[in-house]
Amino acid sequence: MDELNFAQKQRLAYIDFKLYFTGMATRSEIVSHFELGLAAATRDIKLYKDLAPENMEYDNVEKKYFITTKFKPLFKHDARRTLIKLANNISDGFDAIGDTSFPIESPSPLNVPNIDIIAKLSQAIIHNKPVNVIYTSLSSGSGARELVPHSIVDNGLRWHLRAFDRKTKSFRDFVLTRITKVTILAQTPDSDEGKLEDHQWMRMVPLQIIPHPNNVEHPTAIKLDFGMEDGMLEVNVRAAMAGYLLRRWNVDCSENGRLSGPEYQLFLRNTQTLYGAENLAIAPGYGK
Repeated sequence: MDELNFAQKQRLAYIDFKLYFTGMATRSEIVSHFELGLAAATRDIKLYKDLAPENMEYDNVEKKYFITTKFKPLFKHDARRTLIKLANNISDGFDAIGDTSFPIESPSPLNVPNIDIIAKLSQAIIHNKPVNVIYTSLSSGSGARELVPHSIVDNGLRWHLRAFDRKTKSFRDFVLTRITKVTILAQTPDSDEGKLEDHQWMRMVPLQIIPHPNNVEHPTAIKLDFGMEDGMLEVNVRAAMAGYLLRRWNVDCSENGRLSGPEYQLFLRNTQTLYGAENLAIAPGYGK
């Protein structure tokens, strides 16, 4: 595999993906997808069979290659990335997305950030430049802010910008859809405005999550849902992101699992780990 060029790996990955996720592959699909000649597609199929001889077999009646019971993927297909790609019909060139209609859906996003805003912020972060933005908050309405951004973050519900706010002289989260204008400034940020000084961002918090002790009748189902080992899922998360994660998954953070209701299927066993973390007002039951 290491001796193959990029284009060859791309075509082999396409065959691998077709077999793995649709159960079959055809020479004509390879020809159409990569705009190849028939002879070139035949060589790709032969090369794939040489590398993975037990992955597929040819059906003379249907004129197709079908997956076998001994199939082992030749390429690594990450489950999370693959589901996101399939649900959103996004191809990276190493798959058959776009050629096949896959029965996978995801919830429609309720808020989509402006691509021009994302591009400007990305440029500023990469080149370590502060920005002047027009930001609308729930408490003070619209106004100009000078920020020193270091990360764009998906908190599970919406996208936000992590940045040093020169107005409050603190690191804060800014919802991307509330930013309506970005101007990149030429100056260089001060040392205390950089990501390394964002202690909530740099601090990693270990969360020990277990099935809820009171609300779950069959905890084995929850253990399977989250791939728990020895009845627990341990997740290392940035302190700045802990509240978002706990809210997204409705993790009961109260003492002794006091929250009731079917939405609380998870319980945080080590609530003391959250001491000093921010955004905990949104962590279900914390401090109760």
